[in-house]
Amino acid sequence: MQPSPTRDLVVGLFVLSGLAALAYLSIQVGGMAYTGPGGQRLYATFEEVGGLRPRAPIAIAGVKVGQVAAIDLDADLRARVALDVDRGLRLPVDTSARILTSGLLGDQFVALEPGAEEEFLADGSEIEFTESAISLEGLIGKFVNNAGLEEKAEK
Repeated sequence: MQPSPTRDLVVGLFVLSGLAALAYLSIQVGGMAYTGPGGQRLYATFEEVGGLRPRAPIAIAGVKVGQVAAIDLDADLRARVALDVDRGLRLPVDTSARILTSGLLGDQFVALEPGAEEEFLADGSEIEFTESAISLEGLIGKFVNNAGLEEKAEK
């Protein structure tokens, strides 16, 4: 049987397309994505970020509009979160940010709720109104401690 250049080319293209598909799936599963030419950088400070991680989604009304760029501590030892949102998005200065959980035990994300002011946040602005993540351990601890206090009060 003679080697065929056409058959070799088809097999090579098939292998390359398989490798490209595998690379694409690996990137998607890993959570990496190309976000385009860059967005608008905003900042928000929270008392507690819980399990929020860099690259976590930012959503308005359930629609993804950006991702968390970084999480650091500020001078007051509070969590300062850098948010990359779509450049074309015009958010009023009274926009609020909350850390929510998708599902019962899902990943955490930042939910933005636009306000009604006429002025808009500029690149590098700080979101003043924030609501920290709810700590499940803290809620359970309060419940257990309050249950114990109620039993002592009844005696």
